[in-house]
Amino acid sequence: MPLSVPTSPRALSHTRSIEVQAFQREDGLWDIDTHITDTKTRVADLASGARPAGSPIHDLWLRITIDTHLNIVDAEAVSDAVPYPGYCNTIGPAYKKLIGLNLLRSFRRELKSRLSGTEGCTHLTELAGVLPTAAIQAFAGDVLPTRDGATEDDGAHPPFQIDRCHALRRDGTAVEKYYPRWFLTPKT
Repeated sequence: MPLSVPTSPRALSHTRSIEVQAFQREDGLWDIDTHITDTKTRVADLASGARPAGSPIHDLWLRITIDTHLNIVDAEAVSDAVPYPGYCNTIGPAYKKLIGLNLLRSFRRELKSRLSGTEGCTHLTELAGVLPTAAIQAFAGDVLPTRDGATEDDGAHPPFQIDRCHALRRDGTAVEKYYPRWFLTPKT
C-alpha cells in the first residue's frame, strides 16, 4: 500500500538513496556493501563550488566483511563524491575501527562511540547503522534458520526471528498462526 496522496502540491528537491547488497564469498565469509547518494534537483551552491542538478553531493560506499557469527573481520570506506573534496574523502581508513565488532552485540552503541562526530563521516556512520538488520536479512534462511524445526537441535530453540519484532512477539497472533508451539498466551 503506498503512502497517502499529499495534501498540498509539492516539487522534488532532494533525493537520498541507500542501497545494500550482501554477497556470500567462496571463503565462507560475507561482504555487505552499502552505498548512499544525495542529489539535488537544482544547482547546489556549496562552499567548495557549484554542483550541477542531479550530480551527487554525496556518493559514499561502505563494505564490511563478516563471518557467520556476525563478527566484522574487515571494513572499507570510499568517498567518490563529497561536499569538501580533499577533506571529507580522507576519513575512509577510520572505518577499520569497525573490525572486531559484532553486529548483534551493542553494535550501534560501539559505532557511535568509535565513529561519531569528528571521528567519522556523519553519512558513512549513519549508513553503518543499517548493517545489523541488513545482515540478518541476508542470513535469513541461509545462515540463520527461519523455519520451525530447521535446526540440528531438533527444535529445542525457536526460530531466530521470534521476539525480534512487533509482529513476531511470542504472545502475538502471527506466532500463534505460524509458529504455534512457540506461542505464549498473553498475560491478562
